[in-house]
Amino acid sequence: MRGYQITFFTQQDRRHEGKPLGEWLMQLAKRLELQGATMVSAAEGFGASGRVHSARFFELGDQPIEVLMTVTEAQADRLFEHLRSAGVHLFYVKTVVEYGTLGAE
Repeated sequence: MRGYQITFFTQQDRRHEGKPLGEWLMQLAKRLELQGATMVSAAEGFGASGRVHSARFFELGDQPIEVLMTVTEAQADRLFEHLRSAGVHLFYVKTVVEYGTLGAE
């Protein structure tokens, strides 16, 4: 199949509707019945501002988080419409991909 891999970048301490933003995105993917999503914690990163974000022993709130989803074009449209209507401010990368499943379950 062809579709998109969408990667959202945020920090552990960012919140939306009272929940950590990464967790909120994971729940949104489930509500929209996407095939799946993966949340990955990173050790360090920086964004357009040049400010370094990292996971430190005493302060994990600044830890970078990525949420990855592989979706069809229609699912991507629904996802971004929902994010716009929810007023979420979030950096993302949307890449055209081929995806599928190999082998028996």
